Amino acid sequence: MFGVNHAPTDESLPGPTEWGEHPHGVGPWRAEFGTEPPADPRLDPELLAHGDRRNVVDAYRYWTREAIVADIDRRRHPFHVAIENFGHDANIGTVVRTANAFAAAAVHIVGRKRWNRRGAMVTDRYQHIEHHADTAALLEFAAASGLTVVAVDNVPGAVPLETVRLPRACLLLFGQEGPGVTADAKAGARLTVSIAQFGSTRSINAGVAAGIAMHAWVREHADLSAAW
Repeated sequence: MFGVNHAPTDESLPGPTEWGEHPHGVGPWRAEFGTEPPADPRLDPELLAHGDRRNVVDAYRYWTREAIVADIDRRRHPFHVAIENFGHDANIGTVVRTANAFAAAAVHIVGRKRWNRRGAMVTDRYQHIEHHADTAALLEFAAASGLTVVAVDNVPGAVPLETVRLPRACLLLFGQEGPGVTADAKAGARLTVSIAQFGSTRSINAGVAAGIAMHAWVREHADLSAAW
């Protein structure tokens, strides 16, 4: 894990120093703390009894999945992420994992419904994911939701991401590895941005590009004091 994980502010739960730095989560509650767990509806009896080895920040140790999703929902950011999946792109898992890290409102998968979940590292359990049969359906959703569509692709005429201010309520749209954003997506986007590159390759990995664009949104609009 990267960054600092804060323990819950609820006084009924352990403070930051009590959580320790277990590299693979925490064991059963009594083994870890020597006390009975507090009466907290967010806590999962199975995890309390057997330990919590999930890929979650320490603040969510022993919480049920539903409680974690509900807590993130209280503070999700108003940007959405979409990636086209017409060729079964292996980068989708990475996009989902990063969207979860930045508390994106939702990830939208366009085209094939099936995607490789391996790169998501189980974060799809905590991230809202929606499917659209084609780009037209995605653009219709964005219009109905008041989201500005921003395509991310290194193509002629694109505005450098480093020089533009991203809309707060937006949908960041990424193409699949290789062909990039489809013509329909480019036509439906209000803005197309590119990521500055200085080496020999003509493009960067779609999962990496998505992470860069999401972080650009976070730098502009997120309350950084609320980060873990």
